[in-house]
Amino acid sequence: MSRVIAASGACALILVLLVACAASAARTEPGAARRLWDDGRKVGGRTEVTDEEGDREVQDLGRYSVEEHNRRRGEGCEDGGVCGRLEFARVVSAQRQVVSGVKYYLRVAAAEENGAGTNGVSDGRVFDAVVVVKPWLQSRALVRFAPADA
Repeated sequence: MSRVIAASGACALILVLLVACAASAARTEPGAARRLWDDGRKVGGRTEVTDEEGDREVQDLGRYSVEEHNRRRGEGCEDGGVCGRLEFARVVSAQRQVVSGVKYYLRVAAAEENGAGTNGVSDGRVFDAVVVVKPWLQSRALVRFAPADA
C-alpha cells in the first residue's frame, strides 16, 4: 500500500512539473527562440573580439604565443618556418570559438630580433596563432604559429 502511495506522489510531482513547463513555454513570446540565432551565429562558430587591443586576456595570449614560439623555435626551421627569435608587439585581430575550452585565433604582430618586418605593419611581421585555453584545468596550448598570408 505504501508503494502505491509513493508511486502516485511521484506521478503527481512529475505532472505538476510538466504543467509548469508548459505554462512557461506558453508565456514565451512566439518566435523568440528562433530570433536568438537569426543574427547568423552558429553554435561552436567563431566570434570576433571587438576590442582586441583593450582585451587584456587576448593580449596576454598573444604574448604567450610568441614566447611559446621562441621556446620551440628550432622545431620547424627546416620546413620554411620562422627560425629567429621574435619580440611581441601586439594582437592585431582576434576571434574566439567555444570548443572543449576556448580556441583563440589571433593575428599577432611581432618584430624579429634582427630587423624590421614585412606585411606593412610597423611593429614587424604578422603571424597567425591558434591558442586553446581550458580555464578549469588552468592550461593553455599553442596549436599553431605561422606567418600570416600577405
